[in-house]
Amino acid sequence: MALRLPNHFRAIFAEGAFNSAFIPAYARVRTQDGDAAAGVFADRIFTLLFLTQLALLALALTFTPEVIRLLAPGFVDDPARFDLAVDLTRITFPYLLLITLVTLYGGMLNALNRFAAAASAPILLNLSLIVALSFAAFFPTAGHAAAWGVLGAGVLEVLLLGGAAMRAGVLAQFRRPRLDAAVRRFFRALGPATLGSAGVQIALFADTIIATFLSAGAISALYYADRLNQLPIGVIGIAAGTVLLPEMARRIAGGDEVGARHAQNRAIELALLLSLPCMVAFLMVPDLIMRALFARGAFTTADASAAGQTLAAYALGLIPFVLIRSMTATFLGRGDTATPVKAALTAVAVNVAFKVLLMGTLAQVGLALATSIGAWVNLLLVTALAWRAGYFALDADLRQSLLRLAVATAALAVGLWLAAPVVSVWIDGSVHFRDELRLLVLGLLGAVVYGSAVALLMGRRWLALLRRPGRS
Repeated sequence: MALRLPNHFRAIFAEGAFNSAFIPAYARVRTQDGDAAAGVFADRIFTLLFLTQLALLALALTFTPEVIRLLAPGFVDDPARFDLAVDLTRITFPYLLLITLVTLYGGMLNALNRFAAAASAPILLNLSLIVALSFAAFFPTAGHAAAWGVLGAGVLEVLLLGGAAMRAGVLAQFRRPRLDAAVRRFFRALGPATLGSAGVQIALFADTIIATFLSAGAISALYYADRLNQLPIGVIGIAAGTVLLPEMARRIAGGDEVGARHAQNRAIELALLLSLPCMVAFLMVPDLIMRALFARGAFTTADASAAGQTLAAYALGLIPFVLIRSMTATFLGRGDTATPVKAALTAVAVNVAFKVLLMGTLAQVGLALATSIGAWVNLLLVTALAWRAGYFALDADLRQSLLRLAVATAALAVGLWLAAPVVSVWIDGSVHFRDELRLLVLGLLGAVVYGSAVALLMGRRWLALLRRPGRS
């Protein structure tokens, strides 16, 4: 809970809404008015962002028990869990202020085609958590160690991104806010973007709230499954969208509509090329993945099975989650944050309705399945709206790639289906680390099958997809 709450608000106020509105606005000001005007614009947004996040932090720290009662009502009747959630949340919540500043600097650097620092920032979170948990014996609980690790990561990420921004000459400073034309246009885009991000988080809040009424392991099963599902979403989908958004914003600002559509089509191809094998693995061998990665200590085989079923349900929505950033980029690059919001809120309504329908029979698996259904609704609506507006069209290369990737994906699925029982028998129960070894063998086999199929069907073109999506 303490990890999810600041992440929910981060997705609303920072990475979700803010990036959607800020990166196109900053790129447009730089393209049309020059570097000096862009610096003034960034300073004013930085000042307003810092002050609003500081106020939110003060409210959150003051009313943490009330927030936990609202968002985790299932904890109210368990004083030990409730008090622990309050304590840990008060440690992790300042991470929101820090990561918001990281998002600002990352957006500025992305608009300058500097992606390395922002892409590296999450590594610091992982390292900080690992180091903190290594010293868990010196904290009241392992949860306290992890919470302090999160807060420490926020400090490290601000230093990393702030240093990169300083070297690039775009480090934002405090400046008296002024609602000039650029700032007003930014806030007109930020409003709908915030509403859309909030709508998506409502669905995730529903997961958290409902899961607190389920068995004790439900939240953990959702968390571990979501962590694995987020790997291709973050590494592939968000990465492609992060590069594509400033690219499309610059091309659209310069009147290059053909180049913008070309960049979008190539980003979609790349995202599908890399994410389809992840989807197949999550659907075909989810239990094995969970056992190999987590089944030790207090994480039992039964826990792995529950998390594996949840992962498979999430995997059904992996493709729309990976593609949605690339699809919405055509609207965001034009400063239109309202249209994607309409699709997102419709998807949220469908998502929450299915959560209520499925939670009774499928528990946390039903929550994950509802999330996948909502993701498909979101993607299909955004695609239809973009198509109708003339912002998106499948070019000949993308149409051919879709057919070829479908064949390669089917070959991978059949290969894993045939190989899994053979590998399981071959690596019998007497072998140490048998699940890890089975997963390694299947992973290598899958890579050979999928890679060979892609190379055979697409030839040298698949190598070209690894180039930056914006390049012609």
